[in-house]
Amino acid sequence: MKTYQIVGIGNAVVDVISQCDDSFLDHMGIEKGIMQLIERERGEVLYGAMESRVQTPGGSVANTIAGAGALGLDAAFIGRVHDDALGRFYADAMNEDGVDFVNPPVPGGELPTSRSMIFVSPDGERSMNTYLGISSELSSPDVPNEVAGQTQIMFLEGYLFDKDKGKTAFMEAARDCRLGGGKPGIAISDPFCVERHRADFLSLIENELEFVIGNEDEIRSLFETDDLEEALAKTAAICPLVVCTRSGDGVSVIAGETRIDVPVTKVVPVDATGAGDQFAAGFLFGLATGRDLETCAKIGNACAAEVISHIGPRPEQDMREILKAEGLL
Repeated sequence: MKTYQIVGIGNAVVDVISQCDDSFLDHMGIEKGIMQLIERERGEVLYGAMESRVQTPGGSVANTIAGAGALGLDAAFIGRVHDDALGRFYADAMNEDGVDFVNPPVPGGELPTSRSMIFVSPDGERSMNTYLGISSELSSPDVPNEVAGQTQIMFLEGYLFDKDKGKTAFMEAARDCRLGGGKPGIAISDPFCVERHRADFLSLIENELEFVIGNEDEIRSLFETDDLEEALAKTAAICPLVVCTRSGDGVSVIAGETRIDVPVTKVVPVDATGAGDQFAAGFLFGLATGRDLETCAKIGNACAAEVISHIGPRPEQDMREILKAEGLL
């Protein structure tokens, strides 16, 4: 039985990335800067309109787990892909990145492998158009107890809350993780996701989880307030560790009575895709290796800075060398 330092559960999505200008977005009816769920037919139209595609294994938590694995953690990812060309590409790519892809591609009459068409504007904003396909069908049988119960940290993806069987799988996985002595936590993922499932989110955070990571919009959405400080206080009252990324304003970390605010060096992004995912990778790497919370946040910031310096949601440079140069490793 293998023991992991970190296991993620989330949507297994192939990211297909292309650069474009704002007039292209207008012409194709794409809303700039947000993630939109689309149907299969719309996905085929957008895919056909893309130029110079870059194809990578993606999904928010999958990107985090890949980043944590690249930093040296023993990592695994749980998600569903179909036994088609994209699904096999996804599973092989995760394994080649040093992350155990726990479940093999699913054969038979299932939905196709999920994919997200990501259009990157000259200002670095990304407009994501996601066909969820098979990944959103994840359920309890996809989450082996021997994996969930044998990990130091478990990281859950809020997007999977859109189906009841995903919620159930999360509850069971979090309990298995805690029973095994691990720390389960969640990436809030999206303020609209919170709005759809606020009561369930709050119940999960309060009763089952040890940490929550989200940006300021997501944290505010938990308690339907425009006041970030109020939202942070209320979240910290129900969860032992709250991590809030605030873009150019830095990161706020609250653990019980302790609060740490860590600034960032502002940079103009080439592509903002994956910034939050790689921040989480760095932060959770720090947590898994016993570093203090301020250092965890600084490692997260360094990982986010690297990923926004190029196209694509995963690091291209050796992050361990960067962290050593910054005195963080």
